[in-house]
Amino acid sequence: MAFFAKGQLIAAAGAFAFCLLSCVAQAASCGKSAAGFEQWKAEFTETAKAAGVKEKGLAALAGAKYAEGTIRADRSINKAFSGSVDDFMRRRGGSAIIARGRSLKTANAALFDNIERNYGVPAGVLLAIWGMETNFGASMGNQNTVSAIVTLAYDCRRPQFFAPHAIAALKLIDSGVLSAGSVGATHGEIGHTGFLPGNILKYGVGNRNMRDKSTALMSTANFLRAQGWRAGGGYQGNMGAIAGWNSASVYQQAIARIGETIDGS
Repeated sequence: MAFFAKGQLIAAAGAFAFCLLSCVAQAASCGKSAAGFEQWKAEFTETAKAAGVKEKGLAALAGAKYAEGTIRADRSINKAFSGSVDDFMRRRGGSAIIARGRSLKTANAALFDNIERNYGVPAGVLLAIWGMETNFGASMGNQNTVSAIVTLAYDCRRPQFFAPHAIAALKLIDSGVLSAGSVGATHGEIGHTGFLPGNILKYGVGNRNMRDKSTALMSTANFLRAQGWRAGGGYQGNMGAIAGWNSASVYQQAIARIGETIDGS
């Protein structure tokens, strides 16, 4: 979801009120290359301990590697959201997402009906996000999640945004939701719809296993509802909730177009 974020720049302001930001204020200084990463991890370990991270999470932090691929992806992220919404939809396969989304809406009618009944969020927007983020689960990524999110917490570009997500990832390891070997997208997004770790802690439902389709879709609906999605408000009336998922305007407009088309079919 990652323009930040997966969600997340807007959501970040309130997502970590559960004391993580106060812990991050104590975090080690950032870096711009692999040099210094191991020393930073040693310092960040104290931040993690102060935030309540336990043995498994600390061990995962110790084993994290500097993720060069994540840094390369982060440096070019603005290009991914450049141009018009039509250009963006062509690059991201908007027509294919609509076609596949319509099919999946029919095949999973009971699931989407249940989600809308409980969260007030229609199938279209969930299918649009699911398709846009991971091609409906076909491309959930192969980057080690801890290494990705810890690298971004260390990197000087946006450490204050990613450090709380790094703490959250370590807490998810402590609780068994993730493991040190869990993999996902390049910015540490996890599962079918690309949740960042802090948002899993705050909005994840059930067992919080985002690699489970139903859990991911229900959690996404829970996130959108928390961002202000109003049942019956239509897409134009709910653009603020979509903006909570991703701050890029072309992404928001594409999701609205795709979702509205799927819902209308």
